[in-house]
Amino acid sequence: MDYQREVVAASYDPDSLKAVSFLPQVFQSIFEFRYFNSVQSESFQDAFLSDSNMIISAPTGSGKTVLFELCILRLLSGCLTPEGNFNSIPGSLKAVYIGPLKALVQEKHRDWNRKFGKTLSLKCHELTGDTEQFNINHLQETDIILTTPEKFDSITRRHRDFGGLSFFGDIALILIDEVHLLGDKRGASLEAVISRMKMLSRYPEMRNCPLSKIRFVAVSATIPNIDDLAEWLMVPKRGIKRFGEEVRPVKLTTKVIGYAPAKNDFLFERKLQNFVFDILMQHSKGKSALVFCSTRKGAQEAALTLAETASKFGSRNPFLKSYEQYERLQVAAISTNDKNMQVCIKNAVGYHNGGLGFADRNLVENLFLSRDVRVLCTTNTLAHGVNLPAHTVIIKSTQYFKEKGGYSEYDRGSILQMCGRAGRPQFDNDGVAIIMTRKETVPLYENLLLGCEPVESELFTSIAEHLNAEIVLMTVSDVSRAIDWLMCSFLYVRIKKNPAHYHINHCDSAEQLEKQLKDICLQYVKELSAFGLVETDEDGYMLRPLEPGRLMAKYYLCFSTMKLIVKCKLQSSTEDLLHILCQAQEIKWIKLRRAEKKILNDINSDVAGRLRFHLVSSNGKAKKRIQTAEEKIFVLMNDALSGEPSSLDFSLNQDVNGIVSNGKRIARCMSDYFILKRKFSDSMNALTLSKCLSQRLWEDSPYQLKQLPGIGMVTAKVLLGAGINSFEKLQSADPRRLESLTGRKYPFGNHVKESLDALPPVITMNFLNIPKTSKHGVAYILELSRSNQVMQHKKKHFADVVIGTESDNNLLFHEKIRLDQFSSPYQITVRPSTKVHSGDLVASIISEEYVGLDSTIRYVSDCEERSNYSNKGSNECTKEVAYTGGKTPHPLPTAECSKLCYEKSHSITNSAEETWSTRAFSEPTFRLLPAKTDSFQRVTSKRGKL
Repeated sequence: MDYQREVVAASYDPDSLKAVSFLPQVFQSIFEFRYFNSVQSESFQDAFLSDSNMIISAPTGSGKTVLFELCILRLLSGCLTPEGNFNSIPGSLKAVYIGPLKALVQEKHRDWNRKFGKTLSLKCHELTGDTEQFNINHLQETDIILTTPEKFDSITRRHRDFGGLSFFGDIALILIDEVHLLGDKRGASLEAVISRMKMLSRYPEMRNCPLSKIRFVAVSATIPNIDDLAEWLMVPKRGIKRFGEEVRPVKLTTKVIGYAPAKNDFLFERKLQNFVFDILMQHSKGKSALVFCSTRKGAQEAALTLAETASKFGSRNPFLKSYEQYERLQVAAISTNDKNMQVCIKNAVGYHNGGLGFADRNLVENLFLSRDVRVLCTTNTLAHGVNLPAHTVIIKSTQYFKEKGGYSEYDRGSILQMCGRAGRPQFDNDGVAIIMTRKETVPLYENLLLGCEPVESELFTSIAEHLNAEIVLMTVSDVSRAIDWLMCSFLYVRIKKNPAHYHINHCDSAEQLEKQLKDICLQYVKELSAFGLVETDEDGYMLRPLEPGRLMAKYYLCFSTMKLIVKCKLQSSTEDLLHILCQAQEIKWIKLRRAEKKILNDINSDVAGRLRFHLVSSNGKAKKRIQTAEEKIFVLMNDALSGEPSSLDFSLNQDVNGIVSNGKRIARCMSDYFILKRKFSDSMNALTLSKCLSQRLWEDSPYQLKQLPGIGMVTAKVLLGAGINSFEKLQSADPRRLESLTGRKYPFGNHVKESLDALPPVITMNFLNIPKTSKHGVAYILELSRSNQVMQHKKKHFADVVIGTESDNNLLFHEKIRLDQFSSPYQITVRPSTKVHSGDLVASIISEEYVGLDSTIRYVSDCEERSNYSNKGSNECTKEVAYTGGKTPHPLPTAECSKLCYEKSHSITNSAEETWSTRAFSEPTFRLLPAKTDSFQRVTSKRGKL
């Protein structure tokens, strides 16, 4: 093409800046400038006129994102017609952008949706923790996928559930942002997913797909071992681009200052506070500054100290530049109720951390962006999220507080992110980054800032999880394939050059290294096998995934968490399951802060009697002092499930959100595992707990009406006071009375009544009277009937049907059904292997989403026993129980049925279609769980994809 010849000719001039006009006409509107900068121009030929892999190392703010956009346009250039028009088949050529942070992915999604979506009609799709619900069909039609390493790893682990490799076969380009973060704790997921894509691209079945010629393009900060990353990503020599500080748009001056240590790390951080003001006076030049502190309280104390020091100067306050600024700050200070914040804002100082409310955070951010607040003291989380650059950045101590009384050094990625906030192209011509640390660590951080600190692999610490995922995916089917997988990783590249870092002996030959890799694989295979996650042959060579291993990969659990589930005791109660959740590795990031202990102690004392479970001391009384993070998680989880949670600050609410989101996923894995092991009560407890965590209500909560739209805590309390505490009572209530009780205007009552129509249909359970006896044993028949056949809403409702015997905790039957589609009446036949005593056979139907709708029924053998039950007044047992969106199930005998207080189920993860095979039953089907585990796995895998 003509434009290619023009660009190639221009590229011979190394000093020339490439013009946007060199691009095809249809692509030029993507960019809002006329010329590419020096970094972009030097990389232009390899980015846009080549399909080879690339890695670019350049400082922050040098325009690396534009190189990603050029690579996307290179991919799309194959869809240009001879006339220069753009014509593509949606989703036929996919680009995947992998960013380290959710906030960065969301920002890029907004930007690219505007650029590529409006200009070229491409479909951009964001996949992060905030977008759990997605449809595989939408992904197949998507052109640009923007995601985080963990989310993409999770999706690629489940690709076989979606009918083969069609979706992945369309991936032609992977863009890796901040690839140097491989050296951080989260880097293992990125390394694993890229290694997996390299393995998949070699599959024979991918020969004719874009994936077979996949292109990797990565960008990073300045690092010394970029050649190692290039080797891992198969980048040719010409595709390696190195740029120094000379291309940074804003010149950055860095300085590391060492201080003598104090008696302990806490006192050392307090000591550094005395030097911050002088450093600001020396380096900030009166411009905006960020002071990063290790704790939330430390950020507040630093801001108060700076405000107090500045106020002593009176009208010569160095942070106040004009009387107009002073007046604006006085007005802004009135808008917050935080007295400490008021003092700080009046002196042009602020603090920002996770403990602030939404209004205060917005206030401080806007004041800082408008340059009325000149100094903002914050924690390192701001460096990874909100875009608030400054002229000067001060890192006050390179350590942060860890749980159980210890301080730890920040990882290299966090330090670089914080320093990267220095220098604002739109305001400043230069920036300053200052690190305050101990004298002995000065060389470490000087090397880091100079780009002399090599990136190491973090995969080694999580090989078990990722190796299990590859075995489940069948990309690794034997030990030799496992070695091949390791050799596709960045870990392999670094082991060859720095084996001591991974506690591996130096190898003089490739054979010795391969032997050590084999030993590593066998070690982890043996451990996975010991917990029943994978199976090996007699020689320990062939590898086969087992169902527990599939569950661990499917729910993205850590190996240590899966161990807790496998090792849990028989007949685990709901309280036992809560304690397992508290120990899960997925929520180990939650710390116990000193300022939180009082409110946690008050919650656990539970004067109002809200909590179902308490932390108890050895004397059986509620524990007076919360001392560990696990105890904090237990208390917060029970508080959230009470339905009437305590008033918590922003940081504790964030912790609760993390506990709930991770907890329901772990509980769902528990339920699948217990179903696999045929544990009746354990399965019901786990199914119920997952749903309760999702709704933040126990199954017998008096506030179950909160599940309806338009009903919050205040309204639910008012209705409870009027005796309206269930869907059934709400159904019979008059709409005008509802408005009168709640003080709401017409047509609030009508809307609330209409919301009941979205509840699941009424399902009646009934054990047929006469068991059938055959050569296969005694058969018991449970019949499910749907009362109302016509659904007014298109919402899908799912429920778990479980049948088992209480005496031996044996699960006889389980199936996921769609309540609005199964063929009614639907009969289920079970044949227990042992004699069933009257009242021992129990059937339950557990809603997957709503609490307060579950029902349970016992099989009673004859009329005499039923008569005995019915003579117990309100504690009667009946043969027929209705599962309904508005009707309370008939009660069972309190004494006899105490074990039937099983909690309710769980909301759909991603979508029910992903988790279970769902279908309408055209004919009654009869299933009994086989006696052998292997055959049970085959049945459930076919029916439910457990």
